[in-house]
Amino acid sequence: MPDTRRVPIGRALRLATWVLGAATLLAGCASQRPPVTGGTPAVSCNELAAQFSWPGLRIGSAEPVPDGAVKVPGIAQPMPAHCLVKGAMNERTGPVDGRPYAIGFEMRLPTAWNGRFFYQANGGLDGFVTPAYGDILGGGPPTNGLLQGFAVISSDAGHAFDRSTPIGGGSFGLDPQARRDYGYNAVAQLTPMAKALVARYYGKPPMRSYLVGTSNGGRHGFVTASRLPDAYDGILATAPGFNLPRAAVAQVWGAQQLAPLARKSDKTGLLDLTTAVPPASMALVAQAVLRRCDALDGLADGWVGDLVACQRAFDVRRDVPSCTGAATQDCLPAAQKEALARMFGGPHTAGGEAVYAPMAWDPGVAGKGWAQWKQEYSVGPRDAVALAYVFTTPPASPEVVTGRGSTLIDFALGFDLTRDLPRIRATEGRYTESAMGFMTPPDPLMKDFIDHGGKLVVAHGSADPVFSPLDTIAWYERLRAARGEQLGDSVRLFLIPGMNHSRGGPAADQVDLLGALMRWVEQGQAPASVVAAARGPASNAPNPELPPGWSPTRTRLLCPYPQVARYQSGDAERADSFVCTAPGP
Repeated sequence: MPDTRRVPIGRALRLATWVLGAATLLAGCASQRPPVTGGTPAVSCNELAAQFSWPGLRIGSAEPVPDGAVKVPGIAQPMPAHCLVKGAMNERTGPVDGRPYAIGFEMRLPTAWNGRFFYQANGGLDGFVTPAYGDILGGGPPTNGLLQGFAVISSDAGHAFDRSTPIGGGSFGLDPQARRDYGYNAVAQLTPMAKALVARYYGKPPMRSYLVGTSNGGRHGFVTASRLPDAYDGILATAPGFNLPRAAVAQVWGAQQLAPLARKSDKTGLLDLTTAVPPASMALVAQAVLRRCDALDGLADGWVGDLVACQRAFDVRRDVPSCTGAATQDCLPAAQKEALARMFGGPHTAGGEAVYAPMAWDPGVAGKGWAQWKQEYSVGPRDAVALAYVFTTPPASPEVVTGRGSTLIDFALGFDLTRDLPRIRATEGRYTESAMGFMTPPDPLMKDFIDHGGKLVVAHGSADPVFSPLDTIAWYERLRAARGEQLGDSVRLFLIPGMNHSRGGPAADQVDLLGALMRWVEQGQAPASVVAAARGPASNAPNPELPPGWSPTRTRLLCPYPQVARYQSGDAERADSFVCTAPGP
């Protein structure tokens, strides 16, 4: 069982800061591979389907898309001319439910190719072939992989969303092979096929390959680094759900802590967890976090830059004023504070063992995304469905957990750690792999990926309500303990203060992590820092949650963990006024 205890700090962290600096120097000795060169098609798009074959592959269509014919919301420049390929692999009929299954995909191959391959690892429960534009992640990215010339693939991870049932997002969990495809096999099947198709279309294989994903897509990145260590030169994983079954348990357990305080909705008659701790109460908590933690990074600027120090400093029971009656704008009842303390502390077994890492205290807990994930999705068609059908073995019965009425809420609130937690590790009959087996990286230390020279950039929002940044920090600390001074030559972790799940919240969340990864892979320039920008009203994708006291063009320096950005001098709204330093005591 993974170690999810709180992260060690102190001298060990200061040593890690020195290690990062040393590794940056070592990165300059990166292997001298030939520089990347692009290309143009060697065959016509219309002929590609007839000229390429692969075991188990069916290409449904290959059609040219003219320059400027496609626009992506939030990106000013239209997409370039490209060949759009749609197809499927390993078509079959499920033995349990009789439904058709396949690994559906699409590829977009630009006419002006940059010589690189981009696997777009999608999020959630998959089930959709999201357009293969090559999302570079963060909040409102102004460009994408296709626009930059990548050959991009996207897939549904081996199943199609079933629109005929309220549990449609998770119904594939009844099928053992669909579980494996979702967990790891879709990436394993598509990667070699896609690279071969790229080679056929352009007359040469990709010179560099990248996998990019957030949330479940970030989990795909961790799993791929472990299972396919030679397949990708660089992986960008944000908000990585690499302990997803455990995180799902933590989500429903958190809902159980809020449920006694919640009222039923007048509209649906179902329990409404948003009434347990409403937005005004979470705003009060966020202000208390700021009072305790804002200046820990050396500057009171509405941004908690030292997350680990904040976890030591803040105590919701002590630091949020108490009411003797109902909540007000100035205080919370003891029952609300106690429920929050338990929820943030995370579930533990009867023997006191942590099931999942604690959630992190950060001002972003007042973000809309935080409430949405913690108080709505946790008992709805995301977390509850995923836990019932995909992450427990055997899966729930569609006749019992129908998704209609109160069945999802009943499942979430009735999940018992003693009785049900073992099911995330269970196998039974045709279900020969447990959820923890097919969903998590077999080697979370990624030895083979690192040893072969792979580069991994990880980013995580400090106020992520789904996958705790403290879990990611704990993983990094285990990795650092194993790799020592060599780690910084292969892996960098960046925390984004205030950011909710993958994007949003009171945060400067627009950041070019893909560019940083490419410079590392191709030029040996390890990212000593990256710059994140706030998305003010003039941004390509404005963020309505920016605090009123911030400049709409605020930029902030993000430092590789465990370093912290500290104000040095100059305009406090500019990233170049900060430097990366060792964390505080």
